[in-house]
Amino acid sequence: MNQYILIMLVQSYLGSPIGFFEISGSELGVRSVKRCEKPGVETQDIPDEHPVAVCKQELQAYFDGKQREFTVKLDWGGAPEFHRLVWAALQQIPYGETVAYSDIANRIGQPKAVRAVGLANRNNPVAIVVPCHRVIGKAGELRGYFYGLDTKMALLRLENPVRFAEQGSLF
Repeated sequence: MNQYILIMLVQSYLGSPIGFFEISGSELGVRSVKRCEKPGVETQDIPDEHPVAVCKQELQAYFDGKQREFTVKLDWGGAPEFHRLVWAALQQIPYGETVAYSDIANRIGQPKAVRAVGLANRNNPVAIVVPCHRVIGKAGELRGYFYGLDTKMALLRLENPVRFAEQGSLF
């Protein structure tokens, strides 16, 4: 006899200085944090301890400058093992710091997989919580970010306003 477990996906929305985010997941963990044009229909009565509610609280605290590390459970079910390795390495990048794509490739023991690391970054379903915005080019230049380089720079400035301060005019 087959037994089935019903896993209910829920979603919540958060307004932030860089736009609205849709947070979705289940009791197993958060499956995605992605930017959206406007809030949609929110799942009602999400308990405070539910991973989606915890993620929303932690993201709000992050944007308020009060949260530096995320503790929310994540659910990467169905993701390729290589992507999981990269995302786990991204979670080790300290708040306010950046690393190069090649650093991540080295950390996961695959130094020649720099382009694959970039692809895994692009496919990161949990924006900000898994901080792919902290990965830059080897020479220190900003490289692609799913939500645009302006958004990437805004997140880096939020985390490290001294290092990533806007440069004033020379004239």
